[in-house]
Parts: sequence; C-alpha cells; structure tokens
Amino acid sequence: MTQPNILLLFTDQQRFDTIAALGNPIIKTPALDRLVREGTSFQRCYTPSPVCVSARCATLTGLPPHKTGCVDNMPMPQDQPSFMERLQALGYQTHGVGKMHFSPDSRKLWGYESRDYSEEISNEQDDFVDYLRAQGYGHVEDVHGVRSEYYYIPQPSQLPAHLHHSHWVADRSLAFLERRDRNRPFFLWSSFIKPHPPFENSTPWNKLYRAAEMPRPFRPQNYEEALTFWNHVQNRYKYRDSGFDDQLLRTMRAAYYGCISFIDYNIGRILAALGDEIDNTLILFSADHGEFLGDYGSFGKRAMLDVAARVPLLARWPGHFAADTRCETPTSLLDLWPTMLAAAGDPSPQVDPAGDDLRRVATQTAPRYVYSQFSQRQTGVYLITDGRWKYSYSAADERAWLYDLHRDPHESHNLANNPLCQSERKRLEEALLERFAADGYTTAVEDGYWRRYGDVDRAKLDAVRQRLASDADYGLLFQDRARLQSEIDALGAYARPVTPQRGGGAQLFRDLAR
Repeated sequence: MTQPNILLLFTDQQRFDTIAALGNPIIKTPALDRLVREGTSFQRCYTPSPVCVSARCATLTGLPPHKTGCVDNMPMPQDQPSFMERLQALGYQTHGVGKMHFSPDSRKLWGYESRDYSEEISNEQDDFVDYLRAQGYGHVEDVHGVRSEYYYIPQPSQLPAHLHHSHWVADRSLAFLERRDRNRPFFLWSSFIKPHPPFENSTPWNKLYRAAEMPRPFRPQNYEEALTFWNHVQNRYKYRDSGFDDQLLRTMRAAYYGCISFIDYNIGRILAALGDEIDNTLILFSADHGEFLGDYGSFGKRAMLDVAARVPLLARWPGHFAADTRCETPTSLLDLWPTMLAAAGDPSPQVDPAGDDLRRVATQTAPRYVYSQFSQRQTGVYLITDGRWKYSYSAADERAWLYDLHRDPHESHNLANNPLCQSERKRLEEALLERFAADGYTTAVEDGYWRRYGDVDRAKLDAVRQRLASDADYGLLFQDRARLQSEIDALGAYARPVTPQRGGGAQLFRDLAR
C-alpha cells in the first residue's frame, strides 16, 4: 500500500457541539461539514486530559497522563518518543505550523523536520510576531487578544483578517504544501490557537454572529451540584465568578463561534490546496479539549462534563473511512497515534492499550472504555465512559458523578447515589480503578479504592476554599505582568508603579503545594 500523506488539523478549546453538519443549527462550518460528508465522524471523542499541555502531551506520545506524569500545564517528559519521530523514521517529511504548547522547551522539534513556530502566551519573539513586524504591525502588543481581566471579554482583533493568526496558520501550511519534497509523503500538523480565549475576531468575522441569535447558557436546576473544586478555582481566576450577565455570555458565544468559522474558512483553504492529492491524504480534525462558555455557571475546561472533556473528531480517507458516517463508539485523542502510524505502514502502531486505529474502532461492535484525567493527588479528577454511561470522580471533593448520556445528554441528573444505578457505577468505577492499579498508579488508587488524602492535604484544600469565599480577589490571574511596567511607563504623567499581584492565581497554587 502506498503511504498516504497525513494532515492533522487541530484547534484549541473547541467544544464537540460546534459543527453545523453534526447538529449545530447556528454555526457555519462548510469546510468541516465537507469532512463530515466525505468521512467518518466520531461522535463521542474525549480528550485524555481537559487542559492544553497534558492533552497535547498525551496526543504526542500516545500515552495517558498517569503514565507520563504530565497531568496539567506542566513540563512534558523529554525522554518519550513522539509520533512525528516515528513518521519521520518511516520516510515522512514532517512539518508543524502554529501552537504546539511543548513544555518546557516550546521550540523543541519532537520529530519535526521544520516548524513555523508560534505560541499564544505572550509577544515573545516567534515566527508569527516576526511576520507581523515585517507587515508593519509591530506596535500591536496583544496579537492574540488582551488577557488577564479581559480574558473572557469578547473583543475585536487588533489585526486585519489577512494578518490574523488563524489566517497565518493556513498561509504557512500552504507554503509548506507548495515547497515540500514530492518524492516523500508528508505529515503536516496545522494547529490553530483559536477558539481559545480571548475570543477575538477581525472584521468582518466579528459581525458574523450576534448575541441575539445565541442561546442562553445551560444552567439546569441545581447545576452547582455538577461542579468540582476545580470549577470554582477556574471561575475565579478567569474573573467569572461574581454573577451572570446572560447578554454578555451570549455575546461571548457569538465571538467564540466567529473564531471557529474563521478557522473553518482557513481549513477550507488548506483542503483546496491539496488538489488532486486529497484522496491520498489521511485528514484528521480534532481539538485538545472543550470550553464551558457559561454552561453550568462555569468557564474554561479542567472538568469532566462533556462541554469541557468531549471534542470533535473527524477522519477522511476514501476507501478507509466510510463517507457520511457517524460512529458512536467512544474514542480518544490517544487513538490518533495508532491511526496515523498504521496508515503509514508501521508494523507495530499501538503504543498503549488505551489507543487504537480509528479504522478498527469505526467497525467494531465490542464495548470500549475511554478515559480522562486532570491533575492528581488531592486535586485529581478522573473519567471513564463506555459511550452511554459516564463516571467521574474528584479527589478534592471526595465525590463521584454518574450520568446516563442517552437519557440525559445534557448531564443534568447525577445518578451516582441512585440505588437503581449502582451496578453501572460499580462496573465503571472498578474498571477505572483496576486500570490505574494495573499500571501501578498508586497516586490515585490505594487498596483497590480511591486514595484518601490526609489531614494536611484536606487542610490545604479547606484553606483555599475559605479564602475563595472570603476574599474576592484571591486567585485572580494576571497574564501580562512581564511587560506591564514598560507599558505603564509609556503613559508618561499618568504612569504609576505596578502593584504586586495580591493573592493571585500563582499564590493559590502555592497554597495547595506548600
């Protein structure tokens, strides 16, 4: 079999329910709709970890978080091979464009022969910022939108559409496709920063959707019962825990949808550039995790409700993935490694039992579990699902949740303590605990059950909860302080010293760790 080209299209913080052809009646996504129409849609894909770095680490290495130790936005293990290294060894020309979030060395190649390098955290020198300077836009300080207090405030982009990062990712992808070595198959990872906040769009994309078209956030009765310790921490440092303005939240969703439609437009440009080679290209589309957007009164990710942990997953490769097909078998980003390696002809494509070739998953009828994890020890959150039933556990809350996704797709009713559902809870809970125990992951499991943490750890959690309740500024996150003083100094007579961050997000994490 001739090796196919492989194109991985990847977004950041895109929910599973944001593709028109898969049931969203508002959003416009013609390029993704094409992939749905011409390929297989995996309807129940879950991230291995609902946060950027650990999700990408799992995707990159094919290993779940509990095996790599990367369970949060933290350093990745540097001794694990990546699927790009394996593809390169099989003769592929490997290239990456856009956000990779490799930590701690963001410029590490990890098996890429070449990269167009950019990240979203700051205006540190990268290829995108250099490009903007060359175009006369070096004066723009917040090239991906203003963060900190404005992090979840919808905002217009300071860049025209043709210079926006989402457009640049397509530009650089097209440049690679034009210059690539035609004697080798290629692997291209086109990775978009959006729709990760700030939700900012260039004209005219910032007018594509309006607040009045958007539904109000989903807040079922007693929605607070669905939230974990992490939801409350995250809502605080995102400046979103002091009441709800539903008109603002509808505007937020409109801006979020605008980000996705602009990405879709640029994905369409990349697909068009494949030309006649498109049918000899394995095309995969997914995202690292989802986004609450005010649902359940929450924002961000770091949770196991579907809006945060479930992501879109599309596969197009004629003759290998059936066209216009929906697969309800649960899948994971861990399935990307064996899918790509098997397509490339690797005789041993599976690196972990949790990952499998999506071609096999699409046709199998046997039950399957997929898993997710965020953090560990006294703040760990864990998930297992078979596609219908979903069980999760939060160590910080010492509490479990069980949802019947067929009867309750919006996860409104926790059945963990329902006496009629104890057999399902026991089945899923035991499967998850046995998985960790089999891998020797005693951080989470002790004597066949969830590890209980001692008085010291509980005291740390209680202290953080009390400070969150008593101090409205505790845990707020500032993401611009590295250059803030120079910006203030530029105000001349209006300049003032930058005050220390009082009780900021960094302090909250120090309080948990000490």
